[in-house]
Amino acid sequence: MYVVMNRIPVNKEFIGDFEERFKKRLGSVDSSPGFIRNFVLRPDEESSEYHVVMTLWENKTSFEAWTQSDSFREAHKSIRETPKEMYAGRNVLEMFDVVSDSENKQS
Repeated sequence: MYVVMNRIPVNKEFIGDFEERFKKRLGSVDSSPGFIRNFVLRPDEESSEYHVVMTLWENKTSFEAWTQSDSFREAHKSIRETPKEMYAGRNVLEMFDVVSDSENKQS
């Protein structure tokens, strides 16, 4: 499995707008080959400015293929229309290969 995390610093007065954009997203990534899941995480601590957008993929190749697709370009078109004041700084993109995974199988 491959995990992509985009840490995005959001100014406090724009948090509602930022989160609403993801609730109304196109969802085109959901049907991309190799896509598993998408999370948008709100920071638990008020001192943190970072929201995290995390996607899980079957492998790195699937993620890279999506970033080269028309659906990726369409899904990210609205970013250019976002007010610059929404962000408190630059985002941080992190990518990981999963080396260990566990889950509660009793649920």
